[in-house]
Amino acid sequence: MNNSGMNTVYFLGIGGIGMSALARYYHSQGWLVAGYDRTCSPLTSQLEAEGMAIHYEDNPALLPVDIDKVIYTPAVPQDLNEIAELRRRGIPLMKRAVALGEVSQAHFTIAVAGTHGKTTTTAMVAHILKECGVDVTAFIGGIANNFNSNLVLGSGIESTLVVEADEFDRSFLQLAPNVSIINSIDADHLDIYGDRKHLVEGFNAFAQLTQGPVIVKEGLDVSASKMLRFGFGEACDYRVDKLNLPLSIPGRHNQLNATAAFAAATQIGLQPEDILRALSTFKGVKRRFDIRVRNKKHIYIDDYAHHPEEIKSCLSAIKASFPSKRVTVVFQPHLFTRTRDFMEDFARSLAMADSLILLDIYPAREKPIEGVTSQALLEKVAIADKRLCSKDHLLATVEQLHPELLVTVGAGDIDRFVEPLEKMISQW
Repeated sequence: MNNSGMNTVYFLGIGGIGMSALARYYHSQGWLVAGYDRTCSPLTSQLEAEGMAIHYEDNPALLPVDIDKVIYTPAVPQDLNEIAELRRRGIPLMKRAVALGEVSQAHFTIAVAGTHGKTTTTAMVAHILKECGVDVTAFIGGIANNFNSNLVLGSGIESTLVVEADEFDRSFLQLAPNVSIINSIDADHLDIYGDRKHLVEGFNAFAQLTQGPVIVKEGLDVSASKMLRFGFGEACDYRVDKLNLPLSIPGRHNQLNATAAFAAATQIGLQPEDILRALSTFKGVKRRFDIRVRNKKHIYIDDYAHHPEEIKSCLSAIKASFPSKRVTVVFQPHLFTRTRDFMEDFARSLAMADSLILLDIYPAREKPIEGVTSQALLEKVAIADKRLCSKDHLLATVEQLHPELLVTVGAGDIDRFVEPLEKMISQW
């Protein structure tokens, strides 16, 4: 505890979408919040404006003098000088997942899992509950447009917690869900799980943690004592085509997300007509089919898609919404391991584009893997109009091509180009 009588929590990797929500939560609970991140971003600038002390240099001299708790993300390298200093001081380091698990233990929790769709579904559940008058706290893995935040704050322990349950690093096994949703179990994070069999085992372990109903998309290999299925099939407990969903966001995948959210809301006692009314005002999530420019000449859409199935869903929704438009895709692959594990699948999904601009692989926490390059991926994409592009030349390349419909996809730092592209395209 410092001189002000307040506890200090220090975040390593505070700029991540999940970390920043947790930082905001601690800040709201009266903690002094400080943190380190490798780069300044609009999100870290916002956190600083909210009163958090953040620096961008791995320098032990910049650590707060008194630290009561350290929370870190596995995305942060373990060889940081600051980590060595914190260990020297004897301060225990807690993974973000464990800290989120502590919050979950104290609340009635609705947890949303799945290799895709969990951010949008989490935002939908939070929005439904809020609109229906439920006291809700929510941790969302993106900026929900209805809240303009990744955190929704309720009145305290009595509030219902809605939380995104992340399978990366088996983080979701730290949670204590009362109700859970499992949207999808496509192979991903094989650097953690090894193979799809172990990934499925991880999701089943998450289902077993759930005290109440587990709401599972049809066709997934999950078992639980109280399981409810959702989807398009006859045998589903919640069928998409029976609900008449009033959604403003397009795509078959979003109909499924909304059906899962509807199911969770009914399971805690909300009325179907109230849930549907709430869904009609859901505005989506930034970087999830996020239409940034739409005028008579040009359309620009940004999406977080970074897995072949997500890219396929995104491009399918675009082609259904704008069937006459020529689609130009800018894609930044995320992680060498993911690019290696799904090279053929990425090539098939990206071939749905009419034109492709491929950026270098965003490494995040990884070192390069020999032979795993954007060039190798580009060669496998079976379309004629395709090119590699450095980030330095992206704006000039898009300016030169003047695409009719542009979509940027990826989970790395491609988001830094969204506003410059929006500004440029809106002026054409």
